[in-house]
Amino acid sequence: MNKAIGAAAAVFGLAMVAGGPRATAVTLVTISCGSLGAEQQYCKSGAERWAVRTGNAVRVVPAPADAGERLAYYQQILANHTPEIDVFQIDVVWPAILGDNLVDLADAIDQASLAQHFPALVANGSVKGRLYAMPWFAEVGLLYYRKDLLERYGRAVPMLWSELADTALAIEEAERAAGNDRLWGFAWQGRASEALTCNALEWLDGTGGGTILDADGRVTIGNPRAAEAIDRAASWIGTISPPAVLDYDEEQARRAFQSGEAVFMRNWPYAWALANAPDSPVRGKIGIAALPKGKPQGRHAGTLGGAALAVSKYSRHRAVAADLVRFLTSAAEQKRRAVGGSFGPTLPALFQDREVLKANPWFEQFSLALSSLVVRPSKPAGVRYLEVSRAFSAAVHDTLAGRGGAADNLARLERSLDRVNRPPR
Repeated sequence: MNKAIGAAAAVFGLAMVAGGPRATAVTLVTISCGSLGAEQQYCKSGAERWAVRTGNAVRVVPAPADAGERLAYYQQILANHTPEIDVFQIDVVWPAILGDNLVDLADAIDQASLAQHFPALVANGSVKGRLYAMPWFAEVGLLYYRKDLLERYGRAVPMLWSELADTALAIEEAERAAGNDRLWGFAWQGRASEALTCNALEWLDGTGGGTILDADGRVTIGNPRAAEAIDRAASWIGTISPPAVLDYDEEQARRAFQSGEAVFMRNWPYAWALANAPDSPVRGKIGIAALPKGKPQGRHAGTLGGAALAVSKYSRHRAVAADLVRFLTSAAEQKRRAVGGSFGPTLPALFQDREVLKANPWFEQFSLALSSLVVRPSKPAGVRYLEVSRAFSAAVHDTLAGRGGAADNLARLERSLDRVNRPPR
């Protein structure tokens, strides 16, 4: 085994899933899955179902939960042209980054199956006419809130960020006066990472602040409305959000909210099932809504997240690996994941399924949020996307941490990203 793969396996663990009595004489396929929330659990159980059905065997290699770390891990593996991992769980913004190392799945996925998915998500996995990634689950940034606390204090679900700040502070102060001194108003992802990029793009879009790069790759971040949105978020630190939020990722925000230590939370759909688990302190007490707008004339904007499945160009078992991808992205498997784990389907029909809606009554909000998505600029940035995102999240984090105002930090960022305009040689 390649040293890079072996080291990663030692760090993140290695789980073996076999396909029953027939697995001894069949193909072994390796899939690398994320480890955010219940991702690994459902990846493993889905792989088990495929293995039993086909008689093949699957090795499941967990990957880092942090998106930036996982991308770097995958890039190292693919750069070495190693065949040990056949199928990768990739973020929706990675097809343009990793495409040269992935198999075109157009011939492996029949058109009838492909047509069942949201066309935008299929297009997202395609680069220059090649289908590099099959949609697996969809996510969009959403607002979680404590229904019981809003009802107790006669507060409505906030429509604007300013309303969220007012409501969060009022409930926080009232609850602390009553002895609940661990409560904060708002938990979100403030660590300088891809998660902060997603949060900040939502603040920008809802305030009319644009994005980092436009569709042609021009840098657009250095504008007054973008600075206004970031400065507003900086004002939350120490007032409605704990200083520790500057190091929160998705799971740390979820744990704070799920343990009853926050009135509001920004997170992905996966957190619903976990927050409503039998042992959750907030079970039955939470609701979900679209994220607030920055201005009345703005819009409720949520960043597109989620994952797709891709087959390595260096796999020795491309056809079998593609069959695993077909199974895991099928309607039956996506329904199982939606009902049990609140993973957002990539098939519109499942948003009308009675069992799916019974398990996720808030999916109507999810479906509406899919109509006002914020898309990260991965296609205009291309292979530079990771560099762009890291620079953006670092500039935002500096502002949140009190190291300069947003206008100055974003102006410096714009100057440093100007080279992204230049086409690669």
